[in-house]
Amino acid sequence: MPRFFLTTAIDYVNSRPHLGTAYEKITADVIARFARMRGLDTLFVMGNDEHSQNVFRKAREMGLDPVAYCDRMEDEFRGVWRALDISFDDFVRTTEARHRVAVERIVQRMYEAGDVYEGAYEGWYCVSCEAFKQEKDLVEGLCPVHRTRPEWIREKNYFFRLSKYTQPLRDHFAAHPEFLQPDVRRNEILRLLEGGLEDISISRAGQAWGIALPFDPQSVVYVWVDALINYITAVGYGQDEERFRTWWPADLHVIGKDITRFHCVIWPAMLMSAGEALPRQVYGHGWVHFRGEKMSKSLGTAVEPLDAVGKFGPDPLRLFLVKEIPYGGDGDFSWERFEERYNADLANNLGNLVSRVAAMVDRYRGGRLQARGGGALAGLAASARAQALDAMTRFALHEAVAAAYAVIGATNEFIAQAEPWVLAKSPDKASHLDEVLYEAAEATRIASALLWPVMPDSVAEILRRLGHPFDPRAPRFDDTQWIASGERHVIKAEALWPRLDTTGATPVPVRTSVTDPSTPVPEFVPGPAPTPASAEQATPPAIPAADAAAAPATPAPAPAAAEPQAPTSVPADDRLGIDEFMRLDLRVARVLEAERVPKSKKLVKMRIDVGSEERTIVAGIAEAYEPEALVGRTIAIVANLKPAKLMGIESNGMVLAASPEGGKPELLSFVDPPAPGTRIR
Repeated sequence: MPRFFLTTAIDYVNSRPHLGTAYEKITADVIARFARMRGLDTLFVMGNDEHSQNVFRKAREMGLDPVAYCDRMEDEFRGVWRALDISFDDFVRTTEARHRVAVERIVQRMYEAGDVYEGAYEGWYCVSCEAFKQEKDLVEGLCPVHRTRPEWIREKNYFFRLSKYTQPLRDHFAAHPEFLQPDVRRNEILRLLEGGLEDISISRAGQAWGIALPFDPQSVVYVWVDALINYITAVGYGQDEERFRTWWPADLHVIGKDITRFHCVIWPAMLMSAGEALPRQVYGHGWVHFRGEKMSKSLGTAVEPLDAVGKFGPDPLRLFLVKEIPYGGDGDFSWERFEERYNADLANNLGNLVSRVAAMVDRYRGGRLQARGGGALAGLAASARAQALDAMTRFALHEAVAAAYAVIGATNEFIAQAEPWVLAKSPDKASHLDEVLYEAAEATRIASALLWPVMPDSVAEILRRLGHPFDPRAPRFDDTQWIASGERHVIKAEALWPRLDTTGATPVPVRTSVTDPSTPVPEFVPGPAPTPASAEQATPPAIPAADAAAAPATPAPAPAAAEPQAPTSVPADDRLGIDEFMRLDLRVARVLEAERVPKSKKLVKMRIDVGSEERTIVAGIAEAYEPEALVGRTIAIVANLKPAKLMGIESNGMVLAASPEGGKPELLSFVDPPAPGTRIR
């Protein structure tokens, strides 16, 4: 079986990981999961960098032995990665015995190659970066990353002849243009190589916290050299030669853009010196900013990833970071934007599609579907599958997600155009209804399966509901192909992602893991339960003409039926003045969700977008419109009516519809719908 070995940078443990750190792990996890889907024997390695002087100081501040402190922080880090559903296969700690063996061996081989010599070093040293800085790299005398003033240090060191490898590195970049991606990172390193390289210090004197040089026990290996070696530690370097030759070189190092020099200059030069193969590729991703600022504990701009996981679960956060940030570039996180995309991408779009499809199959076909060949959606799904494969091969993770969402959007449009709720009323169109329902269900399944690397738990649950259980232990990219035979049992269940009340009044529950088909789907209670109401007691009275759809007024008994009368003109003394009329705030709105009100034949509950906000309206149009037909429709509402309760549900506004005597209400519509919130005049 073909193999795929990828790593992330290992992390300092002087503080818990923030969202910027988590971004790297999430995107690497997406790549690893996709590799497994393609049938590759995948080894995904992460770890902790524990020989930092910052870590040593932090342990001392807490009154702990450094190793005991690192043990505690390993639990902290593993807890965060577990909560984010990161599927790493190995976790390297630089204080482990296996790592010490690997470090001692490669440093000794570099020494024996004549590439290590003793000397003195002085220069600017950033304590937070644990790296020396050249004068030209400082910004107004400060470290450009941490905005702190470096220390001037002079000490005896051992140096690595990095300058010797300037030309070999140039040659390697020329022969392997894919070695460092994206191109913007590659160009940065090529400019660095054009100026020539200087020898670098690879040791620190007078420190006990670290791995001693094998040829000078009084000095320890410089923390960055120590850390880079973890990649070969993970595959048995210095201990298991067969395992090392099986897995090395790494197929991909996933790192932050600020450490490309270490990974694409120093690390390959060390490997060249030791006579080992270079990694096949390094990908330098961008930073996640918080409101325009780089995330940093020291700068006070860090976001705790578990804050998002605790409120939304891991999958919404994973989707946001992968979908919203073009991979390789910088992105920005804010809670407002995150909540907005949660509602749009999950509650309104994918989640609503899954619910609509399952509800229609349950209602019209008792949850049973017979597989059939597909029409336009089958072709679109095949195209999206090819696009996702190409995008993931290029590590354009955001493009792969976009391909899946193109199918989701097209399927929602397909349902609106096919109108299965209309087909269901005609027995002679039963076969066509079967085709429509299956095509919608199958397209939804394929789009969801393409999102599995990004949202593994949620997709497994979606596929279970759509009658195609997915084994997360043996994922297959073949599961994204159209299935044209067999029977399928579709399960109707509660919303996967209840809408978030962005006013903060309604908490969003976290969806627990549901990957076992025997596990019941959790019940979601996004807010207070509606006030009980019996049968039709709160049904609104009949309202003449254009008032008809859903007057939010106190329910009253309907008047006795009267004989139909011809329309008459409005008496002059009952006409409104312009000032009175202008008090009505008529607005354009778009229907986001719609469902029948239990125990009512007439009422439909709708969640609508009115531009500046979203609100709930209850309308008496159930006899004329199926809820599925309303989703996505542009309507007109009276926006400034006082709230009123209908069947225990608070309605905020009135839908405008025309109701001829004895006829069903018909919604006002637009030839070219304006944006939600547009004032109607």
